[in-house]
Amino acid sequence: MYASGSESLIKQAREIQQEELRSFYSKICKLLQPQGREGGDTLDCLQRLRLIVSAHKYGRTLPVDLLKRLQDLLCCPSSPEQLQVLSSSILRESIAVCEDRLALRDHQDGRTVSYVAVVILAQVDELTGLCHHLLKSLECWQPDVQVSRHVLPILSRVIACSPHSLSEDHVNLVSRKLVDWLRYASVQQGIAASSGGFFTGPRTRQPVPVTEVDGTVVGDFFTVLCVGQGFTEDQWMNMYAFSMIRKWLLTYDIEETSSGDTDDKSEVDGSVMSMVSATSSSSRMLPPKERLREKAFEYCQRLIEQSDRKAAKKVDSDLQKACLVEAVTVMDIICKEDASFVYRAFPCIKALYGRISGDLAFSRTLLPIAQFYLNHSETAAVDSEGVFRQLLFSFPADLFNESMLAFEFTQFCRANMAVLRERVTLYRQSFPNLLKFLAWNSPALVSEYVELLPSLLAPETAIELLHSLLDLPCLAAALDIQLRSFYPSSDRALWDQGGRTTSSLEAFRQPYYRGMFLYILRLEAGTGDTIDRNSQYGDDGWWERDVVAKCHLSLGSLPFRCIPLHRVFSFHLLLLCKLQPSLIMDLSRELLDFTGATTNIYHKEELYTHMVWAIGEYLRVGHDSHCTVEHITTFFETLEAVLFEITQVRQSASPPLYSPRLITVLMTTLAKLASRSQDLIPRVSLFLSKMRSFTHSGPVAACFGEEDSEEILTRAQELMNLLKLPNVAQFVLAPSAQGSSPRWHRDSNTSLPLSMQVLSGLLQKQTNFLPG
Repeated sequence: MYASGSESLIKQAREIQQEELRSFYSKICKLLQPQGREGGDTLDCLQRLRLIVSAHKYGRTLPVDLLKRLQDLLCCPSSPEQLQVLSSSILRESIAVCEDRLALRDHQDGRTVSYVAVVILAQVDELTGLCHHLLKSLECWQPDVQVSRHVLPILSRVIACSPHSLSEDHVNLVSRKLVDWLRYASVQQGIAASSGGFFTGPRTRQPVPVTEVDGTVVGDFFTVLCVGQGFTEDQWMNMYAFSMIRKWLLTYDIEETSSGDTDDKSEVDGSVMSMVSATSSSSRMLPPKERLREKAFEYCQRLIEQSDRKAAKKVDSDLQKACLVEAVTVMDIICKEDASFVYRAFPCIKALYGRISGDLAFSRTLLPIAQFYLNHSETAAVDSEGVFRQLLFSFPADLFNESMLAFEFTQFCRANMAVLRERVTLYRQSFPNLLKFLAWNSPALVSEYVELLPSLLAPETAIELLHSLLDLPCLAAALDIQLRSFYPSSDRALWDQGGRTTSSLEAFRQPYYRGMFLYILRLEAGTGDTIDRNSQYGDDGWWERDVVAKCHLSLGSLPFRCIPLHRVFSFHLLLLCKLQPSLIMDLSRELLDFTGATTNIYHKEELYTHMVWAIGEYLRVGHDSHCTVEHITTFFETLEAVLFEITQVRQSASPPLYSPRLITVLMTTLAKLASRSQDLIPRVSLFLSKMRSFTHSGPVAACFGEEDSEEILTRAQELMNLLKLPNVAQFVLAPSAQGSSPRWHRDSNTSLPLSMQVLSGLLQKQTNFLPG
């Protein structure tokens, strides 16, 4: 949200009148004359113009003369940088920029080129001219000129916006330049800026070799992990080149995979030594793209070797970890484009994994290593189970509170769902552990896990996965207690509120509760049953104070938590039965147990009502050929007993604790079942005839309103009238699945329900024309 002062300025900028705006434009045009640009009013007016242009929803069309002045100011190398920044920002937000005046010229410095290029990228669709200028500056690059340092970031933006703007010759030119910068940068330190002083002299400015992160002198070529007091221009280009090499390879190296010759060569020369010898001595003979691939691979190998050195500063240690992630990722890209690199890369990757696998500080580096194993372990016939066991079991259990790792881990699983499900046997068994990231970092990861969950489903663990999702608040509470147990007692006082933390930690260590905690924090599926013993922990008071308290924080108070939960289940139950009606027969035993227990009505009425409706709708031969009269009779007798029990209300009894809707659904379902087994019609008709005495009883009349009672009686009378004509009742209460599609000319059996619908619709329409 904006502060009140900022909101006021934005409102003024949006509501400025046209007359005032024209006067303001004229004032800026005068200020932007070459002799008046340096004044303080110019800066203030450009800042206000920037606000006016950006505050408008659809942008503003500036006068042509003002556009020309702004573009001249932007393109002039002698303009103050602050004014160039403002003019660039204004032109990006405005409409109808003059493309001819934005042309880049050879005399412009790198700063001006970058500001002009940003406007071109935002306003111009055709980027050929910009690409030509950028590549021309690269081709004429000199070590002491800083233009190229600005060119590569702009070129990276061009690749993202319009990769086809570069021709094949342009791609080869950039590839050659990237090779030179990656592999042949100077190993001497650049001349650092002098701070002045009495002892400053020529000897203090003599170049010295760059060093490794541990302080030793570099013995190989320069990389981003080399340390120095200052850097030369080609060393800066080395760093810029490495920062964009991944995007470059992904954009321009995909279609350039070596063709049949390389495949034949890898089949014949399968050994590592032959491949190394084939690439080491003849790299200069390779085409530009393949040579870049080779040098980028060597660069990444060098970074992995440098990461083994102990950094003298923490900032260098953090840089090592970041470079490892990038290096392994680039090597993975190269190996996907040319399989011959796989055999050269795996010894290096395996050694790296063995070195860092036991150090949690390198946890984020394991993700690209796992990606490399996932992509290439079959090619190299390398066992990857150890890598994925650590990834799927150790990471979520030990690092669930690392939010960035949780996001990157989830993105990794989403990107590789199909491959993980097919080739990593541990993946679907690890969902109790993977859900720890969701439990701790929810709701930030909810959308990611919605996409991820289908890949974790398996017939043998589907029910356990469902219960694990329902138990997420309990899992979050258990993780919270586990995390607090690692802190010293002096720090726990900061979290302790009324002794809750102390009692929770004591319970965490007690053998009586240990089994439950081990189940909640389990690493893989199939190691226990669902939680069904909550009441025994409530007696001690601990469960209510801690786990249920966590439920309150996540989903509200426990009784209200069940209501939306049952509503969600009810909604999806209807969708599921509609897609798979045979589920009623497949789960008939479970459904009979559930609907036969009247206690489910008082605690799960929403779910119970939908379940009864689904039975009446889908329990028929048309949906499952295994459905018999015996099945229909069994369900009828179960629901009949339930309806009889809840409608037997004495004058002294308490009012009913269920809604009238449940009564109408039960009556309708019994009528539907009776229409399919006509021997049951007398029983349900007798029952329906007694509903008047039920609705007129004292407790029911006190609880239900007059409209509710009338609705129950009306439904009972309608059903009784239908059941007097059994053949009609069967078609009305249970029309065929094709009843919604017109087939009058083909099948007379489907004509009655649809005819009734059409006639009913016509009658309803005609009532508007009847005289009142």
